[in-house]
Amino acid sequence: MRTLPLFVAVASVAALASVSQGAILLYGVVMNGPSESPTNGSPATGFAEITVNTALNTMRVNMSWTGLTGTTTASHIHSATAVPFAGTAGVATTTPFFTGFPIGVTSGTMDQTYDMTLATSYNSAYVTANGGTPASAEAALFSSFNTGQAYLNIHSSSFGSGEIRGFLIAVPEPASLSLFVAGAATLLLGRRKRA
Repeated sequence: MRTLPLFVAVASVAALASVSQGAILLYGVVMNGPSESPTNGSPATGFAEITVNTALNTMRVNMSWTGLTGTTTASHIHSATAVPFAGTAGVATTTPFFTGFPIGVTSGTMDQTYDMTLATSYNSAYVTANGGTPASAEAALFSSFNTGQAYLNIHSSSFGSGEIRGFLIAVPEPASLSLFVAGAATLLLGRRKRA
């Protein structure tokens, strides 16, 4: 039977695709005033892509924002809210702001990668509340990303408790799907030529 080898080959490609997807996790964030708690009428907007590399234990924060009514005073990730996509939580990452975050501006960008095995990548209270080690804090933080219980916000001189925020939402990683489709197509085309 030729169907079994084809099935095994396609399953192998699918397994490789899932391994690839497991190492890199992407999250998108859309920040605005109405998403803050309490909500506000700020015209500001912000966008971020959070990239987690589970093999390297890193987290890349790439964000941009514009139109704040005050100047930046803080920015960080909060985790974990009691209810997905609602409520508030304590600060999980460094306080008052990420390393490399520009302070005193109304618009800007930031692109930094953090080593999540280091205690300095977290708020010390978050580490204590989540097992006491960077490894346990990392596990708790990344788990909250997957359950809709983590948000990113930017605080300003106009809104001390936060001018804009958005919850992290998982983004499907298209490269894995493309790898699977390409592999399956190659195997199917190869099978047709032999038949």
